[in-house]
Amino acid sequence: MNQEITNMLLAMGVSAGYVNVLALSVGILVLALVAIVSYFIIHKIVNEAVRRIVERTTVTWDDALFNDRLLSSVCHLVPPVLVYMLIPVLMSDFPAIEVAGEKIVLIYVVMMAVRAVVVLFSSIYLASRQTQSFDGHSLKGLMQMLKIIAICVGLIIIVSILINKNPVIILSGLGASAAVLMLIFKDTIVGLVAGVQLSVNDMLKPGDWIEAPKHGVNGTVEDVSLTTVKVRNWDMTIVTVPPYSLVSESFQNWRGMQLSGGRRVKRSVNIDLNSVRFVTDEEMQKYLQQEWCQNFIPPVNKVVNLHLYRHYIEQYLATHPGVNKEMLKMVRQLQSTNHGVPVELYFFTATTEWVKYENIQAEIFDHIIAVAHDFDLRIFQSPSGLDLNSL
Repeated sequence: MNQEITNMLLAMGVSAGYVNVLALSVGILVLALVAIVSYFIIHKIVNEAVRRIVERTTVTWDDALFNDRLLSSVCHLVPPVLVYMLIPVLMSDFPAIEVAGEKIVLIYVVMMAVRAVVVLFSSIYLASRQTQSFDGHSLKGLMQMLKIIAICVGLIIIVSILINKNPVIILSGLGASAAVLMLIFKDTIVGLVAGVQLSVNDMLKPGDWIEAPKHGVNGTVEDVSLTTVKVRNWDMTIVTVPPYSLVSESFQNWRGMQLSGGRRVKRSVNIDLNSVRFVTDEEMQKYLQQEWCQNFIPPVNKVVNLHLYRHYIEQYLATHPGVNKEMLKMVRQLQSTNHGVPVELYFFTATTEWVKYENIQAEIFDHIIAVAHDFDLRIFQSPSGLDLNSL
């Protein structure tokens, strides 16, 4: 082919001194045209074929997986392969340029391959966010780790092409300096490993409410990456925490509570010991006429007003619309202290929303504090200035 181009140029009257330069220029022009035309042809064919296949499917994750960036990256691999095959044909009379051209094309192929792999990982991450089976897993950190590995492998192959060495030899040379690299990049490596642990072990994901008081974290996870965890606190401040801090130390994830459909309430009121007494027969007859006392089973001995009070609270919780009926409910008496006898309420609300949870909790305790007087019980509180003034 080179000889035919040379003969054609000589026949056109080009002097022999410029024939080699023009032949080289024609060869480079032919390679450029082959690369450009083949890219547009492949891009057109691949895009149309993939688009038709994706449109026929009923799932949505393939739309995110086979996006334009991925298809464009794959199409960039075909032209350099054709150019690499044509270089020995068009550049056989120019050995130095042929060798340099082959190296440049190989490096370009490796770069485009690495780019395609990186885009593929990004597409897989986008597709996973639209798939319910991966809803509880944050794959961002893992995908970032795989991208770093792909880029490192590509760099090693490019260096091996430039110096005409086997990539295995370069890897063995890096192995000898691994200890030094690990010492220099210790924090980075630890952060990467911790980020992968958070993602693979499903310790947290975007949308989780986590609490880590030592790091000033109490809010919703915004983003989980390989080196940082971004949390938006309830006061709308943004806290960025290294993944290693969360893996090496404990933190509280409220996801289980949010998924359970109920949020726990565990609070108590202190009853003045001096107000606890037996109920008279007349009082008992009055209580038995009320609906909440219909299923009350009197004890063998005399009935205590505190006993009736606890039974009333149990019935009140059983009928309150804000209490989760399918989860544990309990009203128990704790060890007496110098602040009286604590009566603890242990139950779960029917919602996990913070504002509604606080309203339900406040409504219930407002009621049980106010109704204590109906049982002739007094809520204990330390003496205030008004009490001392009355004395």
